[in-house]
Amino acid sequence: MTGDVPLDLPGGTAAQGPYRVLARKYRPRTFADLMGQDALVRTLTNAITSGRIHQAYMLTGVRGVGKTTTARIIARALNCVGPEGTGGPTVTPCGVCDNCVAILGDRHVDVLEMDAASNTGVDNIREIIESARLSPMRARHKVFIVDEVHMLSKGAFNALLKTLEEPPAHVKFIFATTEIRKVPVTVLSRCQRFDLKRLDASVLMALFTKVAAAEAIPVEAEALQLIARAADGSARDGLSLLDQAMALAAGAVTAQQVRDMLGLTDRSVVIDLFAAAMSGRPADALAILADLHRSGADPIVVVQDLLDVVHGLTRLKVIPALAEDAATPEAERTRGADLAGTLTIPVLTRTWQMLLKGLGEVTQSPMPQQAAEMVIIRIAHAADLPPPGDIVRQLTQGGMVPAAGPGPAPASGPGPRMTVEPGRPRAVGDAAPAPAMVAAPVADALADPKDFPAVVALFAERREALIASQLRTFVHLVRFEPGHIEFRQQPQAPRDLANRVGQLLGEWTGRRWVVAVSSARGEATLTEREAAAEAALKDEAARHPAVKAVLDAFPGAKILEVRDLEPLAQAVAAPDLGDTTDMPMADEDAADEEGDL
Repeated sequence: MTGDVPLDLPGGTAAQGPYRVLARKYRPRTFADLMGQDALVRTLTNAITSGRIHQAYMLTGVRGVGKTTTARIIARALNCVGPEGTGGPTVTPCGVCDNCVAILGDRHVDVLEMDAASNTGVDNIREIIESARLSPMRARHKVFIVDEVHMLSKGAFNALLKTLEEPPAHVKFIFATTEIRKVPVTVLSRCQRFDLKRLDASVLMALFTKVAAAEAIPVEAEALQLIARAADGSARDGLSLLDQAMALAAGAVTAQQVRDMLGLTDRSVVIDLFAAAMSGRPADALAILADLHRSGADPIVVVQDLLDVVHGLTRLKVIPALAEDAATPEAERTRGADLAGTLTIPVLTRTWQMLLKGLGEVTQSPMPQQAAEMVIIRIAHAADLPPPGDIVRQLTQGGMVPAAGPGPAPASGPGPRMTVEPGRPRAVGDAAPAPAMVAAPVADALADPKDFPAVVALFAERREALIASQLRTFVHLVRFEPGHIEFRQQPQAPRDLANRVGQLLGEWTGRRWVVAVSSARGEATLTEREAAAEAALKDEAARHPAVKAVLDAFPGAKILEVRDLEPLAQAVAAPDLGDTTDMPMADEDAADEEGDL
C-alpha cells in the first residue's frame, strides 16, 4: 500500500535536536504509511476492525522491507486508547495517547522487544513465559516482538510452544525473520504468516523523491534510479544510501556522484563496451575496458554491469513495452531498443552464460583486470558464431550456416564463414581450408545398419558387449535413419553414451553418424520389447489345450520358456533319397556291407 510518507517526525533537523538518520526519521507510523504491502495491510485492517485478532503473527521478508516497523504498528494499533483515553483497538493509532507515545519511543513496559540473535537460549524464553503470566501494567495487550526468531535454539523453540499455542488473552506474539525455512513448522503452524514483498523500484523512487523534497535537497532522477536499483527492494538500505549521497554531495546530488559512491560505471560506457564486443571488435572493447579501469572501475562491477545490460536487453526483446517504462534507464530506452532489435534470444542467452561463467573467473582470479579482458575477448570472437542449434541442423542437413553476429563487420575485416557441404564441413573465405570433420574412409568399412536392432547387433559382433547391453536396456529410440540416431536414455546410462556410439559407428562404417539425446518419450527399450514378446508367447502357449491340461494337472507349474519346434521338426524328418547314384561313398560302402551280411 503506497501511502503518504510521514514527513513530520520529531528530531529531523539539527535545529530540532540530534541528527537522525533518514531510515529512522521516515519510518512509517501507521498502516497507511506502509508501502508495497497491500495484502498485509488489508488483512490486518480487516482483522482489527472485526476483532479477529490472532494470538501470534510471523512476519518474513528480506532485510529492510518493514518487518519490525510493522510489528510496532500492530502493537500501537492494539494498545491505542485515543486522545480521550477511551478508545479500543484501531487501524489508525492516534499517536498522541500515552501508549502510542511510549511505543514510538521504544520505552513501553508492556511492549517487549527481544533480539533472538543475541538471546538464543531457553533461559531467555523462560523470561518471556514468566512475564506472559502477568497482566499488563499500562496497556491493553502485552506484546512480545521477537526479531530474527530463526536464531533461537531448538530447546528455546520447544520451550515456547505451549505458551505460543495457548497464551493468556492479554498476550500477543509478533515474530520477524529473514530465514523462514529455519523456523520449525510447529511454530509456524501456531502463527499467522505474512510474507512482506520486496519494494519495486518505482515505489522506492517515489519514497526517495518525497524524502529528498522534505529534506530540501535536490536529487537528480537518474541518481534516484541508481539508488533504488542498489537498494534491491529494501527501503532501509535505500534510505541509508540516500543519506550517504546527501552527505557526500553537501548540496545537490547528481548521478555521477552516486556512481562514484557506489563504484558504478557510466551506463552509456557499459553499453558502448557491450556493443563493441557483440560487433566483433575486441580491440575497441579492450580500449573501453582499459579506460574504465584507469578511471577506477572495478572489473567485477564491470562484468556485473554487462550482465545487467544483457538481462535488460533480453527483457526488452521479450517485452518491447518496457522501452516506455520510466523505471528503465535512459540509456537502455534509447540505445537498448536498437541493440535488442539486432540481437537474437539465443545470442543473448549464450552471452549471458559466458558472462556468468566469466564473473566467477574474474572474482576468483588474482588478476581481475586480465580475467575481465579474457572474458571480453571470448565474447567478441563468439559474437559472429551461429547458435549451436543452427550448427547441428546445418551439419546434419547440409547447406550454409549463417553468421549470427549483429551489426557491422569487425574492423579487421570479415571473419571466416562456415560453409557446410553434405558430409564435409569446411571453412572458406580469408581462412585456410579446415580439415574435414568426418571420419576418414576405411578400406574395410561396413555397410550402414538398417535399423536400431542392427546397430545393437553390430556392437555385439564388434565385442562392445557393454555398450550393446546399455543400448538394449537403457535406450528408448526416438528416430533412426542411416547416419542419424536420436534416443532418450535412462539415468542409469553413462552420460557419454551418445558420443561413444557415434564415434564407433563412424569408425566402423567410414561415414559420420550424428547421435543425439532427446527428451521425447520414444519407443520401449529392446529389452522391454523382448520381454513383452516373450510374455505374449507364454500367454498364447498357456491357452493351448494340451498346455492348459498340464497346468491344471500340476498346480503351481509355470511356463519357463516357449520354443519354436518347426526347425527341429524339419531336421528330424527323413529326407527324400530318390536316386542313389549321387550317394556319398560312405553310404555306398555301408550298402555293400549290408549286402554281404
